[in-house]
Amino acid sequence: MTAPIRLLLVDDHPVVRAGLRAVLTTSAGVEVVGEASTADEALRQVRSLPAVDVVLMDLRLGDGADGVEATARIRALPHPPRVLILTTYETDNDILRAVQAGATGYLLKDADPDALVRAIRSAAAGETVLAPMVASRLLDRMQSPATSLSPRELEILGRVSQGDSNRDIARAASISEATVKSHLVHIYTKLGVDSRTRAVIAARERGLL
Repeated sequence: MTAPIRLLLVDDHPVVRAGLRAVLTTSAGVEVVGEASTADEALRQVRSLPAVDVVLMDLRLGDGADGVEATARIRALPHPPRVLILTTYETDNDILRAVQAGATGYLLKDADPDALVRAIRSAAAGETVLAPMVASRLLDRMQSPATSLSPRELEILGRVSQGDSNRDIARAASISEATVKSHLVHIYTKLGVDSRTRAVIAARERGLL
């Protein structure tokens, strides 16, 4: 008999965790072995629970580190479990950050229960799992590299959208103000705009923020 997939749920909303547990408990071959509401708690659980196979991770975890940072920290452990992102957020920036952090897959919370269980099984087997809309976004970026923003450019544009000055951005990213300005020039060129405000508007229209 095949051993069940040992799953850790990570979400800062107790109601969401309870709903996921209820759905997954009825699924053959999946065993929910733990829950966590923060990145630190998730890391502790992975370290303490025996042989977690898959971590089902939300992107937003309230105060402190987010799901991307939690994913990177978990994937840096010896013999780490697979991490499957399950979230309501679908911007290019969120998707790229998660994939670069080592996530095996990226699903949206509107996925039906059967699709979620199939994704968990695929992730446990080491297969990449992407929601159709997420796969489409990544494909668009691959097909239009000239207009795609790099992870650093997305990070800077995200800070611009929050009202950060060049000095604030430089300090947060540990780069010079001149480098920030250079990135902004590239961002304006790629988006076909000429100001910070228009860059943010264009990025939101394209789903980048």
